[in-house]
Amino acid sequence: MLPLTENIGHRASIYIEDYALSHGVRSADAIIAATAMENNLMLATGNKKHFQCISGLKLKIFRP
Repeated sequence: MLPLTENIGHRASIYIEDYALSHGVRSADAIIAATAMENNLMLATGNKKHFQCISGLKLKIFRP
């Protein structure tokens, strides 16, 4: 579990502005992606649609 920081919140708000309409990124997805980016972590997801648009985000796609 990682804390929600000001940097994560700021990055998440940018993701929402940039990708909400075009890729369906919602606030929870943006916070998850921003947390991974800020902590240099790989994001494992079964929903690549909402995350593949984010440049620099390391993804591990799986089938649930």
